[in-house]
Amino acid sequence: MTIAQGKRLNKYISETGLCSRREADKLIEQNRVTINNKIPELGTKVLEGDEVRVDQKLIGATPENKSDRIYIAYNKPIGITCTTERHVKGNIIDAIGHKQRIFPIGRLDKPSEGLILLTSDGDIVNKILRAENAHDKEYEVTVTQPISERFLAQMAAGVPILGTVTKPCKISPMGKYKFKIILTQGLNRQIRRMCEFLGYEVSKLKRTRIMHIDLSRLYPGQWRNLSETEMRTLNEALKGSQKTAD
Repeated sequence: MTIAQGKRLNKYISETGLCSRREADKLIEQNRVTINNKIPELGTKVLEGDEVRVDQKLIGATPENKSDRIYIAYNKPIGITCTTERHVKGNIIDAIGHKQRIFPIGRLDKPSEGLILLTSDGDIVNKILRAENAHDKEYEVTVTQPISERFLAQMAAGVPILGTVTKPCKISPMGKYKFKIILTQGLNRQIRRMCEFLGYEVSKLKRTRIMHIDLSRLYPGQWRNLSETEMRTLNEALKGSQKTAD
């Protein structure tokens, strides 16, 4: 939907990178937002030419090509927490220290490491995360006992956790205690829970790839902007993806 057709106010605000849609709704409810110097209601649509202010500060629409958005890949070290809450010690925002407001797409547990994407583009988050969009995420996992063919087969077929059965996935051994697994869903602590159900304990978990984006050229604690090629491929891959309603 373009702004010429009208865009919901909370979406308009969140796309500027100021805050999430939920936080935008709170700002609107607190009468801290104006459109053309008038206090709007929740659900109001912003039209082309409208002047939107938050706390009397003018905010601008996001360009259609999202040229002002931030998209970065970060190699999260063990011990960093994937939260935007700055009071949490070791939070991912302070760890990266980016000058613009960004937030993580999904999460990695504090004891886990590897690739996580961060952005200022709220629109892209659900497209990547929603399980029905089936976007690959690849992990290297080390467990505390030797893996067996039975274990690999059970992991690949699906494991009952959190009141459901995990979707079939690709898995292959990398050594006596190590395997690679590719998931298309992201249940809470999914790999650790799957292993626990089968009597295995994870000693190391590292995410190495999300879709076509991998950890190459990144040491733990380093981040980089996604390349133009990566962004083109990402946008192309997400064209048919579902997201939450506007």
